[in-house]
Amino acid sequence: HVQLTESGGGLVQAGGSLRLSCAASRTFSNNGIGWFRQAPGKEREFVAGISWNGGSITYGDSVKGRFTISRDRVQNTVYLRMNSTQPEDTAVYYCAASRTSFSGPSQSGYTYWGQGTQVTVSS
Repeated sequence: HVQLTESGGGLVQAGGSLRLSCAASRTFSNNGIGWFRQAPGKEREFVAGISWNGGSITYGDSVKGRFTISRDRVQNTVYLRMNSTQPEDTAVYYCAASRTSFSGPSQSGYTYWGQGTQVTVSS
């Protein structure tokens, strides 16, 4: 079992930046990791995914060119750098880990989920 803990959320003005962190309770260096978000009244949306070695990275269309996912396998932490934020980025952000190297946009590919961290972008 893996426990995931997100941090780094908060309030930011539009155009500003945030860095979210996802820390794992144990080594998950061989697992794919994804970031998802859910805004009020909307379905959970894929944001970004990274393979176990960082060799494969995927982004959702709405964040391409603005967000960057990375991982520190020694620290068992995955990061989501959010630049050029927009009010539409306001949501609860979740990280998720798969049992394999899967890191695609399908939520069913992930087994472990964090509790989420709130990001609010003001206009």
